[in-house]
Amino acid sequence: MAVCVQAVLLALPGQGKVWFARMFWAGVGRILGLRLRLLGEYARHRPTLFVANHCSWLDIVALGAAMPGCFIAKAEVAGWPGIGLIAKLGRSVFVSRNRGSVAHEQRLLEARLERGDNFILFPEGTTSDGNRVLPFASAFFTLAFGPARPWVQPVTIVYDELDGQQIRRGDRPEIAWYGDMDLAPHLARLLRRRSVRATVLFGEPLPPGSFANRKAACAALERLISQHAAALRQGRALPYASAAQP
Repeated sequence: MAVCVQAVLLALPGQGKVWFARMFWAGVGRILGLRLRLLGEYARHRPTLFVANHCSWLDIVALGAAMPGCFIAKAEVAGWPGIGLIAKLGRSVFVSRNRGSVAHEQRLLEARLERGDNFILFPEGTTSDGNRVLPFASAFFTLAFGPARPWVQPVTIVYDELDGQQIRRGDRPEIAWYGDMDLAPHLARLLRRRSVRATVLFGEPLPPGSFANRKAACAALERLISQHAAALRQGRALPYASAAQP
């Protein structure tokens, strides 16, 4: 039913397709036992490039429910059974990173930004084990300096509770999906759990012109998100007192 509704909304003008996608991800999260703790607020500026760390396929569900944005996904995802269809209905943009198609893909992304679409970007380029943030690739930040001149907001996601208990370092592979892990067994293990909590921290939105170039943006955002992730994993206080539960 949700697939049919979103297919219709995609053909209509307005923001219905954006808000329905968030409702869809929130529903998937409830099925998976995912609880969200949101610190701060997502940027209301359009377009915004949300820059986030990445450790699991579950990030898609959590961040898709937490903010109005489309994902930038690797081209292989488009062909995955079920998941590819959901990604397309969520208006994801698939990129191959092949030299011959980079220019076309860049124009497509910039056109979407100019129409006011927000994007959720994972500049690590892959998933981590959840105990660290991998180095960011500066090439991903080209979008921040294109003609659409989007705002940029750092977003940090950390899974900090499993079945109501604080997650320990050894528990993180239960949630993190990385390396050569198979998706089906990983999903089956997670479904046996009663609940998992993700804390999503929205950093300060940064207007166009906040960075001299993409390398400066990459270095600054990697440092900030790494610091925020470490603080959240360790339970240290952060300068965002407000928390909202969707």
